[in-house]
Amino acid sequence: MKKILVTGATGQLGSELKVLSENYWQYEWVFADRTQISLDHLSKLKIQLELIRPNFILNCGAYTAVDKAESEPELADIVNHQAVKIIAQYANDNQAKLIHISTDYVFDGTSSIALTEDALNNPINVYGATKRAGELAALAVNPDVLIIRTSWVYSRFGNNFVKTMQRLLQERDTVSVVNDQVGSPTYAADLAKAMMDIISAQEWIPGIYNYSNEGEISWYEFVLAIQEIGGYTCDVKGIPSASYPTPAKRPAFSLLDKSKIKAVYEIVVPDYTDSLRKCMELLINSNFKRI
Repeated sequence: MKKILVTGATGQLGSELKVLSENYWQYEWVFADRTQISLDHLSKLKIQLELIRPNFILNCGAYTAVDKAESEPELADIVNHQAVKIIAQYANDNQAKLIHISTDYVFDGTSSIALTEDALNNPINVYGATKRAGELAALAVNPDVLIIRTSWVYSRFGNNFVKTMQRLLQERDTVSVVNDQVGSPTYAADLAKAMMDIISAQEWIPGIYNYSNEGEISWYEFVLAIQEIGGYTCDVKGIPSASYPTPAKRPAFSLLDKSKIKAVYEIVVPDYTDSLRKCMELLINSNFKRI
């Protein structure tokens, strides 16, 4: 039985893969948290991989605190770059298949058309720079690695934009949201399914791929969709990024072109509104159950 290792197992994507794993009983699954796979402890990481000896590695673990990374660049680099190189090297040396998750933050946001996998990289914050360094390191040591860039990830698990906004829309009379950053959200359950479709495909075709849900929206429009689905009455105001300064700059435009993953792996990419509705129904139902 082939073994699948999921790093970052308690995160949004790792948690969705755990739910999905029930449909893939033909594999032995190892869901590793920070104690089992130490992305911030490089010498320990090599030993841990040798002990698990996976056939597939789904590297969902990362340093994702975008603003905090500005003051912790060394730690962000260890987790997002140096650890990725070790995992990619292990996969190469042991004939394991690696799917590594990356980000739209490798781009600078100056494009006006959907970004392909070949678009120029020019990260504008520490998080994006360390994630791009991880991509390059993985590709340098392992030509068989498969990298998926994604954006605006949310889920019923963990802390994320959808859950935060769902709460604020119920608690406040007014919510202000930036309206000049454009992209597309990614429901982690959809991305998890895409990853398993790749593993299940007849042929492994490595390289960089983009994945997010279909649609081109701003964060402001995203909140309006959350409000509509939830039936909330809060007043949502659009504001420019300049009115909401953060330690890390964000790309103004990071819409990903999904043509490649759809063509090569025949991945079906749902529209963001359909996926958002599914996630919010799960969140609302789970809230009712708690009550």
